[in-house]
Amino acid sequence: MNNEILVMKDIVKKFGQGHTEVTALKGINFTVHGGEFVSIIGPSGSGKSTFLTIAGGLQTPTTGSIEINGQDFTHMGEKERSKARFKEIGFILQSSNLIPFLKVKEQFELVERIEKQKNPEKIEDLLKSLDIWELREQFPKALSGGERQRVAIARSLFNDPSLILADEPTASLDSDHAFDVVKLLAKEAHNRNKAIVMVTHDERMTKWSDQIFRMEDGVLVPQK
Repeated sequence: MNNEILVMKDIVKKFGQGHTEVTALKGINFTVHGGEFVSIIGPSGSGKSTFLTIAGGLQTPTTGSIEINGQDFTHMGEKERSKARFKEIGFILQSSNLIPFLKVKEQFELVERIEKQKNPEKIEDLLKSLDIWELREQFPKALSGGERQRVAIARSLFNDPSLILADEPTASLDSDHAFDVVKLLAKEAHNRNKAIVMVTHDERMTKWSDQIFRMEDGVLVPQK
């Protein structure tokens, strides 16, 4: 098995205080390795979104620890964590979150400007590998839902992160495009040795997963 990329130990997350206190996550232990595609299923309100924000370093747990690619995210300062998050984690959201006034190619060039580096070959290789190179001069509104999500997947891979977190990435797609996107995520995990975690409420989308977990009332249970 490849290296451990995401390690969450005894994660508890509470919101509110006193009689309004709610425990959203109840002692989560969870590990994902490089080259692994893992799905987490569960109904709305079960704790999936809280799990994802903590796994992505966007929130800190109340108790417990989280490591991403060997780095302790639990005790990092916000500035340090933000820097590590940019390097180590790619996010794919329910709506593709592309910038509407930038062409496909420009979505990546913007990241390069932020990073103060240029690598047009890297953009070309990535877009060609996901079969979207011919869309490079298109604006997001000219793309289908499936094409937009492919671009979003490409953007999540662009910084070469070790961990990719996908939050309901197929929710706005029809079944055919949804299956295409999930197969692509599984392929990218295996071929690029990425740890990819997908949260979904649609159990049909889990058939290409290496592991499946169910979130039930803040508890993560492996699916047999």
